[in-house]
Amino acid sequence: MSVAMPEENLETRELKEQLDELRERAEEGDPRAAWTLQLSLSTAIIAVFAAISSLQSGGAESAALLAKNESILAQAKASDQWGYFQAKTIKAALYEVQLETTTNSETLTKFRAKKDTYDRERSEVEKEARAFESEVERSGKQSEEAFHRHHRFALAVTAFQVSIALAAIAALTRRKPLWWTSLAIGGAGFLFFAKGFGFFGG
Repeated sequence: MSVAMPEENLETRELKEQLDELRERAEEGDPRAAWTLQLSLSTAIIAVFAAISSLQSGGAESAALLAKNESILAQAKASDQWGYFQAKTIKAALYEVQLETTTNSETLTKFRAKKDTYDRERSEVEKEARAFESEVERSGKQSEEAFHRHHRFALAVTAFQVSIALAAIAALTRRKPLWWTSLAIGGAGFLFFAKGFGFFGG
């Protein structure tokens, strides 16, 4: 019983055969075959970088959204803590007023203890609120940096795709200047690609 080969494998094998044929013709001194081989190889290399850029772009976008969600959650927690802080402040202020109007020593001791408790709790709540605010700032910066990386990789993908399209047109029309233009645009894609990884001041 024979098993059918997947279509993708056939296409890959056909492509390899075509490249082998071009290589043989280029080695025999056919300038057109040499140029077509160079065009094919440069386009394949650019396609690989386009795929990597696309993957990196998607990963950076996911990281940006995750960091933004963490920032929003931390902001909500900080707001809750500041509300709690205000409640403790009001209660401490009420006991402060009571201390000024009460003369009974037992009541004074009781009110002073309550006020001190609220003051201590208020201080702890304030620390937590400030910690959440720091987390908001940190997550916000992470989100912004990840979004910038996503944007650079997306620009790289676009440049690589345009480069590949122009290379295909150059191959069909046999126009070398179009291939050079394709390589120049691919070079711009490599610049955005490198910037996405933080090179060249990215």
